Order: sequence, then structure tokens, then C-alpha cells
Amino acid sequence: MKHSPGHARVPLWVLAIATVGALFVVLPLVAIVVRVNWGQFIPLITSESSVDALLLSLRTSAVATVLCVVFGVPMALVLARTAFPGQRILRALVLLPLVLPPVVGGIALLYTFGRQGLLKEPMNLFGIQIAFSTTAVILAQTFVALPFLVLSLEGALRTVGTRYEAVAATLGAGPTTVLRRVTLPLVLPALVSGAVLSFARALGEFGATLTFAGSLQGVTRTLPLEIYLQRESDPDAAVALALVLVAVAILVVGLANQAGVRGRFSAGSLS
Repeated sequence: MKHSPGHARVPLWVLAIATVGALFVVLPLVAIVVRVNWGQFIPLITSESSVDALLLSLRTSAVATVLCVVFGVPMALVLARTAFPGQRILRALVLLPLVLPPVVGGIALLYTFGRQGLLKEPMNLFGIQIAFSTTAVILAQTFVALPFLVLSLEGALRTVGTRYEAVAATLGAGPTTVLRRVTLPLVLPALVSGAVLSFARALGEFGATLTFAGSLQGVTRTLPLEIYLQRESDPDAAVALALVLVAVAILVVGLANQAGVRGRFSAGSLS
């Protein structure tokens, strides 16, 4: 086996374990491809309920991604560029949805924005109804996807450091100008990568959505929920839709990796 110049040799036992791990990930995906009823693939994925679920997932995931960017960029900047008491605790809480079971997140959202939730009085005052609506889907997706953008962007901000920002400040640029002209361009690949990963996480969200938003066709039934329901009534449709979701996920991961490569190239050219 040839090795790239300048790279350390990898022990054979490491390669063997890595191969087993790769097979563990790849074989289930191959099983989906093998199981698909290709003769009925198009009709299965173009049924009314399937199309409604796919379009709803794409719309809500796009909106959730925008919200992740709107809230995630300032959060990442605060965590990476400031120091204050309790910062580590805040960071842990912000990243908590990464390890929190989605159904627990759904329950937390329900008891915050539901009819008898923590915010029931101001919501009732303004006649706002969130639970079991499309808005609930967006909030659930944002809740679970936001940490991906914050984590990606905070890491990039710490990696690029503050020297270019300091130079811009000494030349008279204000904080907002430094942010707009220096900081954000430096971490743009990481921002794009984080946004893409957030979109992918939002698209695949299931537990929090089901708990907080329910499953109403065209309103709250996203593609993962449709796959789950079809699994009992029409397994062929469930497998076909699962393949569609896998294809979208592969595309998203590819875009995220491409953004990451561009980010490393840009960082290297600035060093």
C-alpha cells in the first residue's frame, strides 16, 4: 500500500478497524438501496402525502437554518470573543441539544410554548398559538440545529485569532466595521459549513417535532415523520422516502466538506 509523502504510516490493525467502522456505516445505506422497489420508485416518492412532507421539510428547514444563522452568529461571537462569569456554563447549555434526546427537547419546548407552558400568559394575551403548528416545527428544528452552527463558528473564530481584527481596529475601524469587513469574511467558510450542517440536522429532526408539533399532513408532518408512518402501512414507500433523505444528506455533507476545505485553504493563505 502506497503512502503519501510526508504522512506517517498507519498500522495495519488501525486500517482493519477503520474498514470495519466504515462498513458499519456504509452497509445499512447499501441495504436501503437494495431494498428499494425501483419499479415503483417515482410513484412512491411523488404521492400527495410524500410530496407534502418533502416540501414542508424543505421550507421549515430553510427557515430554521436562517434562524440558526441569525441567533448563532452573535452567540458564537460572544463565546469566542468575550469573557464573563459563567461563560462555560452558558456554553454547555447552548450546546446541550447536541446530547439531549430530541423527545426531551420537544417536551421542553411544549412546556415553554404550549397552551399551559411557561409563556402561556403573554402568548394568550396576544392570541399566539404555537404548539402543533408549522411554527412549532420550525422552533423544534431550530432548537436541535442551532448548536451545530454555534460550535462550527466558535471553533473557526478561535482558530483565526484576533490579530487581523486588532490591525483593523488600530486603523480606526469600529467594532461593527471590523465584524463586517474582517471577522465574518475570515470565518465565512465555517459559517457556510455550519449553516449546511444545521440545515441537515433540521431536515432530519424527528423526536422534538413529533412531541411539540404533532403529525398533521401539510402542516407539521415532515419527511422523517412521513417515513415513520409509512413504515407500518407501506414499507416500500418508507424505504423510497428514506433513500431520498439519504441522498439529500449526502449532498449536504458534501457541501459542508467543500466549505471546510475552502476554509482551510483560505486560512493557510492568510498565515
